[in-house]
Amino acid sequence: MKNKSYIGLSFIVLVFGIIFIPRIISRIKSDTVVQGDRLDAISNHKDGETGLVKIGPAPKFELTDQNETKVNNNTYLGKVYLVEFFFTTCPSICPVMNKNMVGIQNEFFGNPNFGIASISIDPEHDSSKVLKEHAKTLGVKSSNWHLLTGDKDYIFNIANKGFNLYAGENKNVKGGFEHSGLFALIDKKGNIRCRRDDFGNPILYYDGLDKKGVKAITQDIKKLLNE
Repeated sequence: MKNKSYIGLSFIVLVFGIIFIPRIISRIKSDTVVQGDRLDAISNHKDGETGLVKIGPAPKFELTDQNETKVNNNTYLGKVYLVEFFFTTCPSICPVMNKNMVGIQNEFFGNPNFGIASISIDPEHDSSKVLKEHAKTLGVKSSNWHLLTGDKDYIFNIANKGFNLYAGENKNVKGGFEHSGLFALIDKKGNIRCRRDDFGNPILYYDGLDKKGVKAITQDIKKLLNE
């Protein structure tokens, strides 16, 4: 009986090897072995010449900047640009994000093909006038850095449904608002782009609070400017 069991087990192992091992090797070669169901659709996007993943088109928007000028996706067409969500009275993560964004601005200052869109999630307070003063305080000097305001529900929709970057009101936190500390990277054709992590999965967005995240996005901006 034992011999029959061993024979049966050996047969199962043999069948498994014939059917599944070639598939596993194929997945390893194609760098898809670590994909989960949530990432499959995104991971199937082909990388561009730069090796950066194309996630899909950035959501369409039209808002008003610190100079009371209408700004939309076409304003940035032909430019590599970053998108962040913030508010001027933020007592927590915004000052760090702002500082890091100023550093990125300075890195690419003078390049007409680079821009920034900083969208306020507290537009009822952050009027164009308030944003203009905030821009001076921050040290905004690029004509392609637009601090944007508009209808609150419209902005929340862009953040939460368009970019899938959380933004919301919360009276129990300092400042009254919560939001992501991530930066979105958009290429010259209006596509959201990102690098892959060490496991081959798209990171989607870059950490605007972390030195490694800022370094990574700076490197990838340079790649897209040359794409």
